[in-house]
Amino acid sequence: MLGQLLAQTAADTATVAPYVEHPTGVLVVLLITLAIIFWLTQHPVASRFFRIVPALVFCYFVPTTLTTLGFIPDSSPLYSWVKSFLLPAALLLLVLSLDVPGIIRLGPKAVIMLLAGTAGIVIGGPIALWIALQILPDSWQLPPDAWQGLSALSGSWIGGGANFVAIGEVAGTSDAMLATMVIPDVFVANIWMGFLLYMSGFQERIDARTGADASAIRDLEERMTDFQTRTARIATLPDLMIILALGFAGSWMSYKLGVWLPDLGSMITSSTWKFIIVTALGVGLSFTRVRNLEGAGASKIGTVMIYLLVACIGASADFRKIVEAPGFIIVGFLWMAIHIIVLLGVAKLIRAPVFFVAVGSQANIGGAASAPVVASSFHPSLAPVGALLAVAGYVLGTYAGLLCMSLLRWVAEL
Repeated sequence: MLGQLLAQTAADTATVAPYVEHPTGVLVVLLITLAIIFWLTQHPVASRFFRIVPALVFCYFVPTTLTTLGFIPDSSPLYSWVKSFLLPAALLLLVLSLDVPGIIRLGPKAVIMLLAGTAGIVIGGPIALWIALQILPDSWQLPPDAWQGLSALSGSWIGGGANFVAIGEVAGTSDAMLATMVIPDVFVANIWMGFLLYMSGFQERIDARTGADASAIRDLEERMTDFQTRTARIATLPDLMIILALGFAGSWMSYKLGVWLPDLGSMITSSTWKFIIVTALGVGLSFTRVRNLEGAGASKIGTVMIYLLVACIGASADFRKIVEAPGFIIVGFLWMAIHIIVLLGVAKLIRAPVFFVAVGSQANIGGAASAPVVASSFHPSLAPVGALLAVAGYVLGTYAGLLCMSLLRWVAEL
């Protein structure tokens, strides 16, 4: 009864056009939202609250609330533009000051946690599907082609949107099923990302309790902070113009080269090439004098772009969607729980810091669109680690997704 009431409410609300639809208007709403949140972080009273819950969590879920209330749309050209062009520009500006020796000293734990996250997705899907088939009530039962939709979801949760489509095509997933799978993809993944952003505020406490050695991460943070201090200067107008030109030129160049370069099957597509190129460009520039633009605020501008990306990702979610596919939502939460259990189990064995757990997970679940966001929530200097692992996730996505697809089909045929 409650489910029917919620579904009817969602349907009624969905028929009403959002109050603000124009991309410029949506941009204004999101920028005002971010400005208010960060203004509150400076308020003497409100700042105490933000010591408990990171501001980034609100940058994420307040736009989701605005979408759910029908104030802004869950789909806008602004969101697509930010993900396609502002994100690569932000990555370039963040990677620009990369400390390559410090990244190397992080050791193999980051890669191990990435692989653990992938393993959790591969085995989690079939287990979650089997459990759901046993416990779901008749009204929430999954259709016969559920395994095909979940196969596409496995590609998304290992490598991103390109792998979502690629694995969906291999599995023969219908367009209607692909559209349905967007709901658990966005809803469950966004809830988990919000929790990871929340955890970033307690990283030292968590690492101390688990006995994890985070010294390499702290060393990288200190080296980056020291570099920023040594090169810091009052940014001039030419500095700001150069930073913006560099960021967007790198974004556009990576986009054009990504389209021009050939797809390597479904493993590396134009979207994957784009992030590989812009990351490589940033790493290359980090060995030149261009790196000194960090002192004029290159990473700060990149961080502003990242926060706008966070707001756009949050705005593309809608809490009302949960009533449209309750069975798949349950499968999604079960699947994510298994992914988390595998991650935590491996992290305990190798005593990995919570940062590696978060970024290893998000490099799978969110890819290049959100792994740098989660990494930067722990410390702005760590965003490049998320970007590099996300690129590796793209490569893993197809092969691991095909394995998961075979297991899902086997469970469905039991």
